[in-house]
Amino acid sequence: MVGPILVTGGAGQLGRLVVRRLLAGGAAEVRVGSRRERPTGDHSAYGWARADLRSGVGVPEAVAGAEVIVHCATTAIGRRSEEAVTGTLVEAAKRAGRPHLVYISIVGIDRVPFGYYQGKLASERVIEASGLPYTILRATQFHDLLRTVFAITAKAPVMAVPDLPFQPIDTGEVGARLAELALGEPAGRVPDIGGPQVLEARDLAASYLLSTGLRRPVLPIRLPGKVFRAYRAGGHTTPDHTFGTISFEDYLAAHPDPRRGSYRARG
Repeated sequence: MVGPILVTGGAGQLGRLVVRRLLAGGAAEVRVGSRRERPTGDHSAYGWARADLRSGVGVPEAVAGAEVIVHCATTAIGRRSEEAVTGTLVEAAKRAGRPHLVYISIVGIDRVPFGYYQGKLASERVIEASGLPYTILRATQFHDLLRTVFAITAKAPVMAVPDLPFQPIDTGEVGARLAELALGEPAGRVPDIGGPQVLEARDLAASYLLSTGLRRPVLPIRLPGKVFRAYRAGGHTTPDHTFGTISFEDYLAAHPDPRRGSYRARG
């Protein structure tokens, strides 16, 4: 039985689902790593470690004794910040022993020259060079992210969307795969995973409008630059590695409030 397991970002959108899956899968001990205090009244079976990967405060205590670390914490600030928080975690893990480090990354970070992607790629390299046993999984964009974008753009009279394909995947299915990897042996870079369909943004937007009952003309926008050329070429998709069964339409049908323009963990 594997344990203890630390999940960084364990209170976030993906991390919470990983924690639940690990507990359901029989993990001996699961510890949530978060910058926040444990919510009042939360008496769930997992432990809680307050740790800030940006400053390093609390990180050594959070990783102490962990046999596995699932690194779901992330920052949208930029390459250096993303690489730095991963480096902080890796150094603390190395001092604590040789835990198995499981990292969630993004499909296409080596093909799309986007700043945040470059940070994820740099983080992968930090992990690969760490000497720690590791597993790296790349996934495509989550359904939640596209829904949030559409909820915001649908507030305008005309719904402008990028003229790009996407292969959205269910967060819960990614969480299940991460939990499976965390309970297994270190495997290095494992095959990428993407959602069950590759669809144009305009078609995904049409599904969003149908599910919410909104009526808006959809205007695909072709943006210039090398980043969007790489996106248009499908650099962020992996059509040969579809995973899971939950489509964007399935996700929208099950969502309690698809019009909400907030990308946060929910109940």
